Amino acid sequence: MLKGKTALVTGSTSGIGLGIAKALARQGANIVLNGFGDVDGPRAEVLAAGQAAGAQVAYHGADMSRVADIEDMVQYSVRNFGQIDILVNNAGIQHVARVEDFPPERWDAIIAINLSSAFHTSRLVLPMMQAADGGKGWGRIINVASVHGLVGSAQKSAYVAAKHGIVGLTKVTALENATSGITCNAICPGWVLTPLVQKQVDAKAEQHGISNEEAKKLLLGEKEPSMQFTTPEELGELAVFFCSPAAANVRGVAWNMDGGWAAQ
Repeated sequence: MLKGKTALVTGSTSGIGLGIAKALARQGANIVLNGFGDVDGPRAEVLAAGQAAGAQVAYHGADMSRVADIEDMVQYSVRNFGQIDILVNNAGIQHVARVEDFPPERWDAIIAINLSSAFHTSRLVLPMMQAADGGKGWGRIINVASVHGLVGSAQKSAYVAAKHGIVGLTKVTALENATSGITCNAICPGWVLTPLVQKQVDAKAEQHGISNEEAKKLLLGEKEPSMQFTTPEELGELAVFFCSPAAANVRGVAWNMDGGWAAQ
């Protein structure tokens, strides 16, 4: 379905971003990966996922808190594949503390990576998306927000503020491009067992002196009525839907896949 398209997926060397990159590659999209840590493993996974569809994979290690790095990553993507058709803003970090105890430098880092980076990537790719299809425009911007873009949780002030900001940015981007072939939507997952969430599970297990499995049940029981984690694979399939012709008039939504969390 996406043969000949190129997707830039930030924060895609693990977790949700990697799941979305693999799902888009299966549809034939060329993928530009971004993130820290092991690169060879995720690159091999995405190549394997897209092999049958002929997808190619590139990587750029941009620090998403640095505007110059983001600009270089976009230029690199265009040099490699000629165009960015799909942008998935997924990069994110977390820190947990009460507002009065929240280190200002952690606040600044979370806002920069979780929110400002999505603004910078969007402003850079929108002109090429607007010029696509003979000037009619074609593009898909998918912002990975969170259920915390819809509701709050204690001790996550920066993360909740950033994710609420992502939902707002999504709506404005969608409205500004509403008469074109460019859509912008947000995905709002509940608990997904990413490395970021596993740290919270580990902390809860240590805090209460319980096993990791018991800590997972405790974490889910606090918020997620389904008592099951959403998977990166499920989120990847939702991203594929957003890129499909069936979603051409889905614009500016914050689509929660949260096991009923926000329905309470």
